[in-house]
Amino acid sequence: MPRSLLRALALLAGLACAGANAVAAPSTFGPVIGSALLCRSQLDNAYFHAYLTQAFGPAYKREGGAYWFKAEATLWGAQVNEVMVSDDTSNLVFVAAVVDSTPEELEKSVRAGAGIAYRPVDASRHPLRKSNPGSTIAYANDKSKIYCAKFKPQPPGR
Repeated sequence: MPRSLLRALALLAGLACAGANAVAAPSTFGPVIGSALLCRSQLDNAYFHAYLTQAFGPAYKREGGAYWFKAEATLWGAQVNEVMVSDDTSNLVFVAAVVDSTPEELEKSVRAGAGIAYRPVDASRHPLRKSNPGSTIAYANDKSKIYCAKFKPQPPGR
């Protein structure tokens, strides 16, 4: 093979690997994941795992009772970096996202974009913020985490 062709193939392979870190979100990301984060939809971790795998490829890690996906997405004008969905080891079913803004900024964005209001649950320096439907915004280092979590339904007779 000529050297120029080998260099071109190496460049293409490098670009493909670089793009594997985070994949742009599909057009359905806001309605599907945004609604779940706001607790406006039923939570089914198998459904959301399949959706995120199809949209972003396999989870890059499994930790803390969740599958973690790298994402390049925007919700309510805020940049989403990661999305998590619960695995079956937890008593909770949840969908969560790490957002590149402070909890105060995210709260304003959600209120402006979706009309959902949050209230602090305590007077601490970094209080959790809860909405009436049950969505939570938490401080996560220099970013925010927004999530919806519900207890798993128990089988009949329990």
